[in-house]
Amino acid sequence: MNAAIILIASFLVMIFLRIPISFSLLFSSFLTVFYLGLPPMIALQRMADPLDNISLMAIPFFILAGQIMAESGIAKRLVDFANLMVGRIRGGLAFANIVASMFFGGMSGSSVADTASIGSILIPEMEKHGYEKDYSIAVTVTSSTEGLVIPPSHNAIIYAQAAGGVSIASLFLAGAIPGIMIGLGLMIPSYIIAVKKGYPKGNPPKGKAALKVALDSIWGLMTIVIILGGVLSGIFTATESSVIAVVYALLIATLVYKELTITKFLKIMRETLETTIAVLFLIGAASAFGWLLAYLNIPELVANIILNISSNKYIILLIINAVLLLLGMIMDMAPLIVITTPIFLPLVVDLGISPIHFGIIMMINLGIGLCTPPVGNTLFVGTVVGKSTIENVFKAMWPFYLAMIGILLLVTYVPFFAEWLPSLISF
Repeated sequence: MNAAIILIASFLVMIFLRIPISFSLLFSSFLTVFYLGLPPMIALQRMADPLDNISLMAIPFFILAGQIMAESGIAKRLVDFANLMVGRIRGGLAFANIVASMFFGGMSGSSVADTASIGSILIPEMEKHGYEKDYSIAVTVTSSTEGLVIPPSHNAIIYAQAAGGVSIASLFLAGAIPGIMIGLGLMIPSYIIAVKKGYPKGNPPKGKAALKVALDSIWGLMTIVIILGGVLSGIFTATESSVIAVVYALLIATLVYKELTITKFLKIMRETLETTIAVLFLIGAASAFGWLLAYLNIPELVANIILNISSNKYIILLIINAVLLLLGMIMDMAPLIVITTPIFLPLVVDLGISPIHFGIIMMINLGIGLCTPPVGNTLFVGTVVGKSTIENVFKAMWPFYLAMIGILLLVTYVPFFAEWLPSLISF
């Protein structure tokens, strides 16, 4: 019990002192290892073990593919196509923002990349057409969470590993309907606010101009078809699909759109390297921390505490969702997946919840956390891109929070939304 207190308390103190989460996890792990008298090499081994996995190779390649799409004009053409589809609705630019995130987020799998790329295009455009700045940022930030669920998602790859080898292809399929549901759910407050505040209808192109926009977007949309088609048909693995996505994005960027310069490419490689190092270091540090949690029997303790509160399946799921929402406010998504999956997954499996279903619940839940202060990376990026403050944007976000929580509860209590597509195909 003393070791458990040291592990948890030291981590919380480090977070309170605003030490980066990866270093907080590492410090707490080594402090506890020293207290227990275990060899320090154990912590290092537990950091390295999860990284020695071919599936994780998909993460840097999906990140690279997303960066190429953001910098080479693919994202802009997807925005134009989304505007063509829904721009004529009142508040159409907000709808275009949400639909564009379905397309781009589904390719990059990153809410931060989505917010940065889509936001840099649409937030100024929405302001120019009379939309309030904070509303524009709120739509951009919350809609970017679609990419965390819509395949291919590199967070699904992290969860698959943390869950002990769950099928990545099944997780990809399972996220499709819930991801679209998030988009549709966000459209409801978007439309209500647009009508209330008199935001204008869009004026997307018509005739030949509309046809040109549609044709230009096909190259980008084909990325989704190639990645998912290859994985689901068994032609290549998720890791191989990430490499193919990079090659395809490079070909489109250089031979079709011809907007990828050497300067942009060097910037892309630097940002990809920085993001990859941060993600993999977080996974390693969180794995060491998670191993200590298991070594100290903390998952069993948490499960017993929850079961003492209630043995009702639906109440337990509500408690787990509440805990994940709170944790998502103070920690990043990747370490939370690695740490909390071994704690909660055995409990929910005993309740009859499939690992695939729980994975989607977790990703939606923690995606909401990325939009929530005090540690909401996607929210931070949105405020920087939109040149506003967290306080102002947070006030504009509450209708969208309600919509996302509503979708979370629907997916939690109606397994059909996550399980139907995987049930159609045997992997």
